[in-house]
Amino acid sequence: MTRNSIDIASRVSPSLSALLNSRVNNPECEQPVTLKAVRRFLADLLPADFKEAEQLHRIDVSESLLDELDTLIEEFGATALAVDFIQASASEPLSRAIEAVVNDENRENPPTLAAVRDAILAGLGARLVGDGTLEDDEGETLLSEIEALIEQSGADTLAEDFLRYE
Repeated sequence: MTRNSIDIASRVSPSLSALLNSRVNNPECEQPVTLKAVRRFLADLLPADFKEAEQLHRIDVSESLLDELDTLIEEFGATALAVDFIQASASEPLSRAIEAVVNDENRENPPTLAAVRDAILAGLGARLVGDGTLEDDEGETLLSEIEALIEQSGADTLAEDFLRYE
């Protein structure tokens, strides 16, 4: 199976992304998880009368996860890897750390994920905890979260693309 080279995760709803993420990270799921496997899982959760009505009348529920999955399967194929469709974003604490690096007046270029990791290794988390921007426990998770984003998206990816505030 080949990984899709375009940013298809940006075309997936947050709800479907969360479902895909839960299936990909479920150790009981057969790996690698495909769109077809997620669709089968989701369809099995629906009541029998809904499945029957969908097959007979092709109910127009354009915003449903099932329809969204069907659209993706039609466009990318049933064997497309579900992991390619998961939206990556930073937690609120990591977003604050990214913002601190972005707002650094000494920085000439927009920071990458690697630059944020370097700042965290240099004590950014402790500084943000000391400033009251982060809670103690939030500062402890920054490094593992940035490492996961680097693994998923690459060290040279712009950090600002992952900002998220709840």
